[in-house]
Amino acid sequence: MGHSLRTKDLSKIGYTNDKARSLAINIFNKHFKYHTKSEQLETLSSLRERPEDFLEDDVLGKLAEVLTGKTKEIQFKVHSLMEEPAPLKMYGGKEIEAIAKRQIELASLLPVSVAAALMPDAHMGYGLPIGGVLATKNAVIPYAVGMDIGCRMSLSIINASDTYLKRYSFQIKEAIKKCTHFGMEGGLDFRQEHEVLDDPLFRAMPLLKQLHGKAVRQLGSSGSGNHFVEFGEIELFDNNTLGLVAGKYSAILSHSGSRGLGANIAKHYTNIAMNTCKLPRQAQQLAWLDMDSEAGQEYWNCMNLAGDYAKACHDQIHSNLVKELGLEVLFKVENHHNFAWKDQWNNNDVIIHRKGATPAHKGELGIIPGSMTAPAYLVRGLGSGSSIFSASHGAGRAMSRQSAKDNMTVSAMKKVLSAAGVSLIGGSVEENPTAYKDIEKVMTAQKELVDIEGKFKPMIVRMNKE
Repeated sequence: MGHSLRTKDLSKIGYTNDKARSLAINIFNKHFKYHTKSEQLETLSSLRERPEDFLEDDVLGKLAEVLTGKTKEIQFKVHSLMEEPAPLKMYGGKEIEAIAKRQIELASLLPVSVAAALMPDAHMGYGLPIGGVLATKNAVIPYAVGMDIGCRMSLSIINASDTYLKRYSFQIKEAIKKCTHFGMEGGLDFRQEHEVLDDPLFRAMPLLKQLHGKAVRQLGSSGSGNHFVEFGEIELFDNNTLGLVAGKYSAILSHSGSRGLGANIAKHYTNIAMNTCKLPRQAQQLAWLDMDSEAGQEYWNCMNLAGDYAKACHDQIHSNLVKELGLEVLFKVENHHNFAWKDQWNNNDVIIHRKGATPAHKGELGIIPGSMTAPAYLVRGLGSGSSIFSASHGAGRAMSRQSAKDNMTVSAMKKVLSAAGVSLIGGSVEENPTAYKDIEKVMTAQKELVDIEGKFKPMIVRMNKE
C-alpha cells in the first residue's frame, strides 16, 4: 500500500498552486493508493513538467487543466448508420439469443463496416456481442475488442503420460496454488520478471506510465470471472499438424487476459471514442477511432502492448508450473480472442475485430474451451472468408451469472464435478457447467470453419472463488 500524499510532498517538487495541490492529493489518494510514494511523486513531476500531455487522461486530466489553464478541446463528428448493411454471416443461429443478433446487425450498419460475422457461442455484450467479428475500414472500435484486451488461450502439451495426473495430483494441486494467482487485486508471492515490462511505451505514454506498477504486480496472475488454469489429458488425433504421435498426453490449459492494464486502456480510449465519434444512441457503444488519428494510433499501440502483456502472463504461469513440477513442454498452442488485427478481406485492407472469437485462417491453430467439465478442442482453421477467418472462442454462456447462481447450489455443483472426475480449486457457481452452451453443438455449427486435431479433458481446475 502506498503512503498518503501531503501538501509538503507536493511543495518539494514544485507544486505552489493551492488548488492544484488539493486536487492532486484527492486524485492520488483515491486512484494511486496502491502505488509507492516515489511512484506517485514521479508521476506528479512528469505531470508538472508536461501537463499538456495529460489533458486527455481520464484520471489526471482535471489536474492537467488546472496546471495549463486550459480545458481539453473535444472535437467530434456526427455519423449516421447506413441503410444497407455490410455482408453478415451467422453460425448456429438457432441457439443464439435475439439481442446478440440485433447487436451484430447494428454493427453491420456502421459506415466503417466492411463485413460482419457471428459465431455459434455468441451472447450479448457491450457494443459488439461476445462472439462477434467485425471487419472495418481504417477504424478501430475499442468496444469491439472488449474490456479484457488480449484475453486468450494457452495450451502446453507436456512430456508426461496421461497417468501422470492421477499419480501426482497432490503435487499438481500444490503447484497450481503456488504458481498462479486469482482475484481482482494482488499477484504472485514470488517476483516475476518478463521483458514486456521494459517496453518503452510504458515510459513514453502518461496513461501507461501510471499503470506500470500495477502491471508489475499482476504479472503471471489470472484475474477472476471465467478465467482458469487447468491440468488435463489431451488426446491428439491421427494426422495432427503438431508433429506429435497420435495418442494421450498430459497438458496445461489457461484462459485469462491483460488484467488491470488492458481494462484501463479499454476504458480510457472508449471514452475518447464516444466523445469524438457521435452515433445514434443505440449504436453509441460502437464509437470508433480513426486509424489516422493520434488517439487511434495510441489505442493501437496500447492494445498491442496489452496483448503482449496477456501473453507474458500466460508464459509466466506455464513456465512457473513446468519448472515447479520438473516437466518439459513438447508443443505450445496459443491464441488471442479479444483483439483487433490488420488483415485483408476480399482484397481490401481491413481491421478485423474479434470479441470472443478465435482466429481461424487456413492452417492456423487455436483452442476452443467448453466448461470446467466439458472438453476443450485443439483446432486448425480452414480459412473461411464468410466467417472473416474466425471461429467461436468457447461454448458461450447459456445463462447470465445471476441465473447461474439462482439455478445451481454449491453441493449440486460438487456432484456434477465429481461425476466428471474433476477436482476444482476455487471456482464459483456462476461458472458451473450448466451455465454454458453444449460445446458439441457449438463445434457442429462450425464444421466449415475448423478441423479438430485434439480433445482436452479437464481434470484439475483452478479458478477464482467469488
